[in-house]
Amino acid sequence: MLILLGLILLALFGAPLFAIIGASALWGFYQSEIDLSVVAIEFFRLAEMPVLLAIPLFTFAGYLLSESNAPHRLVRLTQALLGWMPGGLAFVALVACALFTAFTGASGVTIVALGALLYPALKEAGYRDNFSLGLVTTSGSLGLLFAPALPLILYAVVAQQLGIGGSISVEEMFIAGILPGLLMLLILIAWSYWSSRHVTLASFSKTEALAALKEAAWELPLPVIVLGGVYSGYFAISEAAAVTAFYVLVVEVFIHREITLQRLPSVMREAMLLVGGILIILGLSLASTNYLIDQEVPTELFNWLHERVSDPLTFLILLNIFLLILGTMLDIFSALVLMVPLLLPVALQYGIDPIHLGIIFLANMQIGYFTPPVGMNLFIASYRFDRPVTEIYRATLPWFLLLFGAVLLITYWPSLSLGLLGRS
Repeated sequence: MLILLGLILLALFGAPLFAIIGASALWGFYQSEIDLSVVAIEFFRLAEMPVLLAIPLFTFAGYLLSESNAPHRLVRLTQALLGWMPGGLAFVALVACALFTAFTGASGVTIVALGALLYPALKEAGYRDNFSLGLVTTSGSLGLLFAPALPLILYAVVAQQLGIGGSISVEEMFIAGILPGLLMLLILIAWSYWSSRHVTLASFSKTEALAALKEAAWELPLPVIVLGGVYSGYFAISEAAAVTAFYVLVVEVFIHREITLQRLPSVMREAMLLVGGILIILGLSLASTNYLIDQEVPTELFNWLHERVSDPLTFLILLNIFLLILGTMLDIFSALVLMVPLLLPVALQYGIDPIHLGIIFLANMQIGYFTPPVGMNLFIASYRFDRPVTEIYRATLPWFLLLFGAVLLITYWPSLSLGLLGRS
């Protein structure tokens, strides 16, 4: 008990998460008189997972895009094509943020990278200040359900390592996220249309549209490369990641020349810092997960829950509440590697499909980023736009309620996640 309290105190005082996970795994195996080399052996299992190559490659591609002028080109193109519609600029912001987050895998990066473009543009176009703040803050996490977002890949990796619930591939997670992601996007588009009905519309310019298309011509094939290659079966996930990273490198460094060869190592370093953090947490969590399974912790958790919660619907309500709270306290990568090993075996006992659980998990974590009082994106937006965090709370509240309604639909309508897979 003293060791447990000590680890909790260390976590509260800011000790690295991987150190807490590693220490808890070592202590657990020591108590069970199991050779501690098992931790290193479990860590080495990462090298046997070919799909894991996709994480550093997609991350590198996302960082290259964020450090170039690709965000500017994306916003200009969508504004030229859609800006004439009612709520068109809001539509532009939502789509641009969703696409950008899908490739970078980090919603805070989207707020920083696109916020400076979108927030002033929305204000200038006549959108209310609260509406503009709420849109940019919440849409920063919209793309986490769209391929090739890293959380989709990571959930599949963690679930595969558990070896329960049947085969769970990255491709299946990519497909499962399409309809739930579109639902969330369409709900916010509808709200934007209604809220901006007073805004004066911009006229469509064929000249500007053609110029924007020409400027973004090199970035436009990216979704086709990733989605078309994976869904057609032409590429495996790791191959699609390699092609994407190589393509983005050539376009941004050698064609647009917006990232110099001298600057390239620093971009690679920043990207690999994120990857290193993910991999070290994932490696140590594999050892921790095996200890929990050996000690039958998921079974005991299910038995405890089953005594109090008998039906799946009530379990899903409690799961949504828990994940929302979790999303305000942990980043999505840490939450995945820590909680999926505990929650997946319990959810299976309640008859919940593991792929459906993954989409529920990510949808909740997505809005946990801006759930008051401590959602990470609230503070990033407060800093980025120099506004009190209480003002950001008020601005994001309608968006939060809409997306929470979407999460409930995703939770209680499994066909939304499983229909395209033929598993509903």
